Amino acid sequence: MKSPEAYLSDQPPLWRHRLSTRIVVSSVLALTVMMTMISGTLWLSWQLEGAAAAINDAGSLRMRATRVALELQTPGYSTHERQQRLVLELALQDRTLSQLKNGNPARPLFLPDEPQVKQQMVQVQAYWQHVLKPAAMSQQDGMQRYRQALPGFISQANQLVLLVEQNNERKNNWLRLLQGALALVAGAGTLAMIYLLYLWIILPVLRLQRGLRHMARHEFGARLPVDSRDEFGVLSSGFNSMADELESLYRGLEARVHEKTAQLAAQNRELSALYEVEAFLNQPGEIETLCRGFLQRVMRQFGAQGGSLRVLEAGSDKLHLMVSEGLSGALTAAEHCTRVSDCFCGQASQSGAVVIRDFRQRPRDSLYRCQEEGFVALAVFQIVAVEQVLGTFSLHFGAPRDVASAEAQLLATLGQRLGVALENRRLSAKARQLAVAEERSLMAQGLHDSIAQGLNFLNLQVQMLSSAVRDGDMNEVREIIPLLKTGVEESYQDVRELLLNFRSKLGQGELLCAIEDTLARFCRQCPAEVELKLEEAGGAPLPPEQQLQVLFILQEALSNVRKHAGASKVSVLLHNGPDFVLKVSDNGDGYDPEEVAARSEGHIGLHIMQERAMRLNAHLLLFPVPGKGTSLVLTLPQAVRQAA
Repeated sequence: MKSPEAYLSDQPPLWRHRLSTRIVVSSVLALTVMMTMISGTLWLSWQLEGAAAAINDAGSLRMRATRVALELQTPGYSTHERQQRLVLELALQDRTLSQLKNGNPARPLFLPDEPQVKQQMVQVQAYWQHVLKPAAMSQQDGMQRYRQALPGFISQANQLVLLVEQNNERKNNWLRLLQGALALVAGAGTLAMIYLLYLWIILPVLRLQRGLRHMARHEFGARLPVDSRDEFGVLSSGFNSMADELESLYRGLEARVHEKTAQLAAQNRELSALYEVEAFLNQPGEIETLCRGFLQRVMRQFGAQGGSLRVLEAGSDKLHLMVSEGLSGALTAAEHCTRVSDCFCGQASQSGAVVIRDFRQRPRDSLYRCQEEGFVALAVFQIVAVEQVLGTFSLHFGAPRDVASAEAQLLATLGQRLGVALENRRLSAKARQLAVAEERSLMAQGLHDSIAQGLNFLNLQVQMLSSAVRDGDMNEVREIIPLLKTGVEESYQDVRELLLNFRSKLGQGELLCAIEDTLARFCRQCPAEVELKLEEAGGAPLPPEQQLQVLFILQEALSNVRKHAGASKVSVLLHNGPDFVLKVSDNGDGYDPEEVAARSEGHIGLHIMQERAMRLNAHLLLFPVPGKGTSLVLTLPQAVRQAA
């Protein structure tokens, strides 16, 4: 946005339109008028002062002419003295006449510059020089002649004074008139300057101030009138241009704010839909329920009147319809199983999303089943998990519908989330199957290690019993029957022990109670003395899964002690610190590891304990000493301990 200075620099006013030019010209004119009038009054005052001095000197002509007459009549003076005094008076009269004629600017003294005054002065001087002064200088009848001529000179002098006074009167009138005019001009000039300053400066400033107040209130439609070409005119034009730009920017900003608000609202709706679908997909449930709930939520979010979800058969080009909404039974039956090349749903599984805004704009010879159902638009997206296409889901619309890029991205994301959820369900099912298989394997190993061997022993004894009965050897029969009874009881104990082991379930913090119950049951089955030692070293409790595996390992170890060790004392140490340690020691017969390893089939109980230790990521060590017992040490390092 340009600044006001930029607008001024872009559009400079001509010099004759500048406000400064107007102010200077007006001031110069006012000063010229005032100085002219003041100069006129000074000139008139100077003229009046000079004329007043001339009147004074013209009046002194009469006085001096009368004094000459008195000098001529005064007795008591000698002729020489009278002559000297007369010459002095005549010289003073000549000097006065000369000053009146020539003037004296220094006093000032001068006669008005009028023809009548000049002519009367000439007459007065001529009368003095040619009539009155010669009469005064005459030796004979000078007195008589002077007295006769004196009234004429006085009359001429009076006429001169009268003319000068009349001139002064006119000049006084002009002076008063000029002073009055000066007062009027001063008042009118002051009012004119006030008006011009208000018109040129104050009014534009007030307009600009009002415009700024409008701008401060965000009223960007305010404009200033441009009625001059001076600086304020340029400033008003710049203000209007700035207001236009601000109004345009503000409207653009409002439009952008509305656009961003709409985008945020759309993004919020997308996030809400994504959160709703994500929360639903994380809930436990069957796959069909999961797919139907997903389809219903997506249809509701995008306003679809129908929808379907298809799963791609692994290793083939067939799509199986899993769930549908808003589709007729005939359509679902017809498309229960289709090939990927038969419809848009199959094409989407191969090439990505397919969006058809309006079926009616497609060629007439192409008519699809969903179009026959009355649907006008279609959008199909892939269900993807780990870069593998699991299937597609489609949305059917009853009116023309275009899918925006943001909506397409959201639908693709939802397809990915559904794919992840389906894959998680499959992985969970596989994990459960694997866990069941592992438990079955352990159960089979346990059965083989205990019941199978017992049944094999019983089978052998039954065969021996049959041979003894057939041979009639009652002594051997009596020896075999206790062995059969003992074998049956041991097999029964093995079955009960296996059932108890596989039914064991632990909750949070129940390991110690389960160990105590296991040791109590061991004491009931075996006469050996049992000692339990607990060492709490600040370790956190184990989670139920790890507790259960530890308990199974303890049960298997005690079972081996009962069956094979022949021990009289068993010690169980439980150390719960940064590392979890289980130690089982007995004072029984022990065994030779090489001898056990050399058997055609290894000791299955040891293998079972090793497999369970591997599940825990723990270390299982056995320290057998033939004839002195065996020690088993299970160590679960801190690094592999799970949070309870």
